[in-house]
Amino acid sequence: MTFDLEYNSERPGMAIPEYGRHVKKLVDHCIQLQDKEERNKMAKAIIDVMGNLQPHLRDVPDFKHKLWDQLFIISEFNLDVESPYPKPSKEELQEKPGKLAYPKSASKYRYYGHNMQTMIDIAISWEQDEKKDLLIQTIGNHMKKCYLIWNKDTVSDSIIKKHLEELSNNELTLDVDKYPLVSSQLLMKGQKKQHRTTQNKKNTKYTKKKRY
Repeated sequence: MTFDLEYNSERPGMAIPEYGRHVKKLVDHCIQLQDKEERNKMAKAIIDVMGNLQPHLRDVPDFKHKLWDQLFIISEFNLDVESPYPKPSKEELQEKPGKLAYPKSASKYRYYGHNMQTMIDIAISWEQDEKKDLLIQTIGNHMKKCYLIWNKDTVSDSIIKKHLEELSNNELTLDVDKYPLVSSQLLMKGQKKQHRTTQNKKNTKYTKKKRY
C-alpha cells in the first residue's frame, strides 16, 4: 500500500491560516456541492466549527458577521451561499486605505505636544475675561515646563510668549507683567523632586523583591 504525502510547500496558500488546512478543505468541498441547499447547510456547519476554533472572538461585536466574512475570504469569494449578512467583495478587501492627514500639531515646537495645542484651541474659543487670562497663564506655565524638560536649561518668558502667539495664530497674548509665569528655577526644582520620588519608589520596589 502506498500513500501520497502532501507537503505544505506544494499546497495552495490559505487566506486565513489561523483556521488550518482542514477548514480550508471543508470550504473547498462546500464550493463543489451542486445543490444550493446542501451548500447552505454545510456553510452553517463550517461557521460553527470556525466559532469553536476562535472562541475569543465571541467577545467581539458582530461575532457571527465576522465569521461569515472570513468564510467568504477563505473561499476566495467563490462560495455561493445565502448569508445573513451582506457578502463582502474582493475589491473592497483589496482597496487601499485613504491617505492620513499629517497631524496639525506637528511643528518645530512639537515638544509642547498635542494636548498643549488642544488647550490653546479651547482658550481661543473662550470669551475675553479674567478666566481666559488665567487659562492663558496656565498654558504658558505648562509650555515653560515642557520647554525645560526638552531643553534642560532655562527659558525666558518672552520666548514662551512668542511661541504661544505662533501656536495660536496670534489669537492669544500672554501678559507676563500682569500674569507672571513660574520661574525656571522653581519648575526645574519640581522636576528634580519628582524624579527623586520616582527613583526612590523604584529602589524600594527592587529592595523588597531582593529581600525575598
